[in-house]
Amino acid sequence: MDTQTVRAMALDMPGTAEKGQFGRPSFSVKKKTYLNLWTEEQRAVLKLTPAQQAAFCEASPDAFSPSHKLGQHGWTSVELAHTNERLFRYAVDLAWRNVAPKWLVPTRQAPVKG
Repeated sequence: MDTQTVRAMALDMPGTAEKGQFGRPSFSVKKKTYLNLWTEEQRAVLKLTPAQQAAFCEASPDAFSPSHKLGQHGWTSVELAHTNERLFRYAVDLAWRNVAPKWLVPTRQAPVKG
């Protein structure tokens, strides 16, 4: 996976806006961030629930790990070189659903689990 694919996936989510946060691309819906992109490091950080984070980290430990400072709140680092597009799209969809307003969620059909 590459960062351009990640950016396209994020912008495909309803209501998503891209902005800079700490000098990096950040994607949010209704001012709630769900994805930060570290382009030089080829990694993304997603806003998952702690339970979602645990499931991804257990299933794909090479790709998913708790973020250094905010991992206990569900923020999850994803090494793009170690994941595939289908699994990452599923994770992005969950992160988006975690922060999107309830009225916006039905506008997007959930992807098949990775």
